[in-house]
Amino acid sequence: MRIGSDRRQDDFEINVISLIDVLLTLLMFFVLTTTFVQHSRLQVTLPQASAEDRDMQAPALTLMIDRDGRFYVGSDEVMGEGVDPLKQAIARVAGEDHDRPVTLRADAMTPHQNVVTAMDALGQLGFTHLSIATTPSQEAAR
Repeated sequence: MRIGSDRRQDDFEINVISLIDVLLTLLMFFVLTTTFVQHSRLQVTLPQASAEDRDMQAPALTLMIDRDGRFYVGSDEVMGEGVDPLKQAIARVAGEDHDRPVTLRADAMTPHQNVVTAMDALGQLGFTHLSIATTPSQEAAR
C-alpha cells in the first residue's frame, strides 16, 4: 500500500489578476491627475519682422491674443470683455511684480484694437518692459 505516492503535487502558479488590477488603478490615477499645457494647442499666426539676433531673456509673463480677439494670460483664458477683466487676470498672475518683462503674442489677423487694449491694460498696471512676438520674414531668412 502506497500512501505517499497517490498524492498529486500542486502546480505552483502566480496569480497576476490582482497585479493587473493594481497597475490599471495606478495608470488611471496618473492619466487623470496629469496636467497638460493648454496654450500649446492654441495656434497663433505671428506677424513678420526682420530677424535680428537680440539678447533676450525668457519672458516671465505671456499675454496672447488669438484671431477671434480672445485674450490669454499665460495659459488661462480671460473671461469677459474689455480692459477690466484683462487687468484682473494680469494682476492675478503677475502679483505685485510689475518690473518683469511681458511678451505680447498677438495673431497677425486679430483686430488692432485688441492689441491696443492689451497694451492699455499693461500700461495701467504699471508694466514697462513689453515685447511683441513676431516671426522672421521670408526675405530676412535668406
